[in-house]
Amino acid sequence: MEIAGQLDKREWRARLLAGRAAVDPAVHEAEATALAAASSRLPLDDAEEVWVAAYVPVHGEPGSVAMLDALRTAGARVLLPVTGPPGPLDWAEYTGRAALHRARYGLLEPTGPHLSPAAITRAATILIPALAVDRRGVRLGRGAGYYDRTLPAARSDARLIAIVRDEELLDQLPEEPHDRRMGWALTPGAGLTPLSTDS
Repeated sequence: MEIAGQLDKREWRARLLAGRAAVDPAVHEAEATALAAASSRLPLDDAEEVWVAAYVPVHGEPGSVAMLDALRTAGARVLLPVTGPPGPLDWAEYTGRAALHRARYGLLEPTGPHLSPAAITRAATILIPALAVDRRGVRLGRGAGYYDRTLPAARSDARLIAIVRDEELLDQLPEEPHDRRMGWALTPGAGLTPLSTDS
């Protein structure tokens, strides 16, 4: 595993995005299938109504809509982000592929009613997009700050899971005071991997 050393977040983003752009489509598809299978095995609360917050992978992000379908098949109701002006994310329920539409930044979002940013408090498990995550739980996103503004409202006991490719689970990334550490990484090869948030 590589250690961040002198690279800053901007340099890491450029390197990781270039790596994703070079992934063979067949490899991406195989990894997406593995992530969907891993999603179906995620531990879910034993509550009457189980909510998971997730997202639709786009632009070479690991995974596919099949992850969301696997979660629904496992008995979860799935929240997806709805982007707006910079700030905490709004949410809407995922009810199937046919109810997704193309939105800003090329994202796919539900066509159903928008819920407020407070809807994140329903989710006991939150699947979070990342360019990379390190073994301490430090996540590197794309830099827009939507999740930095959203996660402070999440439940204190929510399982925060960064979804990355196996080679994007690193030893150390640059960290800033506002960064919220992830508790787990979900990768195609290793599945659900606990991270040390105490380091």
